[in-house]
Amino acid sequence: MFILHLETNAAEKDLLIAELWERGTAGVTEQNVPGGGCTLAAYFEHRFDASEFAAYNPRWEAAENRDWIAVAQSLWTPVLVGSRFYLAPAWSDEPAPPGRFRIDMDPGQAFGTGWHTSTQLCLEAMERCVRPGDSVLDVGTGTGILCLAASLLGASPIYACDIDPAAVASASARFRSGGVPVGLFTGSVRSVRDAAADVIVANINAETLMALAPEICRIRKPQGRAILSGFSVRDAERVRRAFGGCSETLEKEDWAALVCLSPA
Repeated sequence: MFILHLETNAAEKDLLIAELWERGTAGVTEQNVPGGGCTLAAYFEHRFDASEFAAYNPRWEAAENRDWIAVAQSLWTPVLVGSRFYLAPAWSDEPAPPGRFRIDMDPGQAFGTGWHTSTQLCLEAMERCVRPGDSVLDVGTGTGILCLAASLLGASPIYACDIDPAAVASASARFRSGGVPVGLFTGSVRSVRDAAADVIVANINAETLMALAPEICRIRKPQGRAILSGFSVRDAERVRRAFGGCSETLEKEDWAALVCLSPA
């Protein structure tokens, strides 16, 4: 086992951790350093050319002989999100607290698992906005966690799209294994008919959301709601202006989510 050490900052830390999971790490530990910096230690079975992480001062170190898989799994603990969700590692058999829905998480794709702050903000907004029988569209579904949450909240029908075929394949496998009926397709909201959904959830990034604002507003039903996240607090005002009618802002750490209503 080998350890890849990286230096980053709080703003880039989460996305960098996601890249490390996609690269196949067995686990990541982090440590804050003075001045707002952060060091990451990612564990890999084999060394590889780390030039893709050159901006983060990569450094390899041989790890001592331990069961690093068990060590990595011990770092992932259950998380309470909002008042209704309980995110737990798939290998944990701990039941959800009373009144909460358990969602099994696989840290193999960190940005889409739910441990990321922007995903948690979406879940908090969804528990306030999604009503039984609502039609929901998840734009940029990733691993599909927001569709699973919509199903637990009683939404139906549920649709999801992503422009990444690999993400669609991953989400499709998860929906099949969980028995969750989702209309899933590879593509963007531009192929969706007008007034198609009561609730649209998009956990992407500020630039993409602003570019898609006219399409998201077009496919949202009258009196519908759009839940938008994947951007920092400093970008929230730009996204709000692109959509208009945003009635609520949720913030956690440096991340934000907006709930936008259709014009009356």
